[in-house]
Amino acid sequence: MDVFIRPFLRLARQPAQQPCLRCRNKHSFFSYRRPLSSTARRLQPPPPPPPPSSSIPTAPDMEHMRAYYKQRNRTTMNYAISVILGTVALSYGSVPLYKMICQTTGWGGQPVRAPGHGGGGGADGVDLASRLQPVTDAKRIRVTFNASVSDVLPWKFMPQQREVRVLPGETALAFYTATNRSDKDIIGVATYSVTPAQVAPYFSKIQCFCFEEQRLSAGESVDMPVFFYLDPDMLNDLNMKGIETVTLSYTFFKAKYDDNGNFTDIPQS
Repeated sequence: MDVFIRPFLRLARQPAQQPCLRCRNKHSFFSYRRPLSSTARRLQPPPPPPPPSSSIPTAPDMEHMRAYYKQRNRTTMNYAISVILGTVALSYGSVPLYKMICQTTGWGGQPVRAPGHGGGGGADGVDLASRLQPVTDAKRIRVTFNASVSDVLPWKFMPQQREVRVLPGETALAFYTATNRSDKDIIGVATYSVTPAQVAPYFSKIQCFCFEEQRLSAGESVDMPVFFYLDPDMLNDLNMKGIETVTLSYTFFKAKYDDNGNFTDIPQS
């Protein structure tokens, strides 16, 4: 056993080989730095003073955090209130705004009721007179009439004539009849539409009963006129090619009122 252990003990007693001077200079790992004496340490310059406390970032206190979140919550509340007020204003103004746009442009099958298409004095009257000139060399257009009532309105509503044939620029007069079948007075309001939709900008009403309160007593019947014409400009519109039939539809709804007695707009057909 000693034969095997003795060589290892001999190697352990031998001193470790020291690196050469060249290796010591090349690698700082082998360089030896002698510790400074107490006198040398006293002669060294003092370390620089620490930076002032104002430049050191400190955590915000509770007062600053409370003020920050209070301002943030106030801004969020202002945005929320603005959105709510804008939505309420848009909901109240959407119905009359939609009605005005449709009556001006003819969108949604609404006949045009803008200046120059609905009579009036001055320049509008002159423009209307120039439009109310029948185009005799054009083909007559068949105008049919349709009538309907809401399910909650106990009225009988129907046109007195099925159809009329008019020239572009020629005025026409049609009548509808409404009868109150209930045993009490009822106020109704009518809406209208024109099909096909591309005809609406050229279907101009001079007089009608739409969007006006119609009060009928129990069992009463009334005749309601519609005075209209087709604008001659329709002959220059390529979208009007091949259109020979136009349908004017009216729908009566029961008038609704709010708690203050003001009339509430009815849905558009």
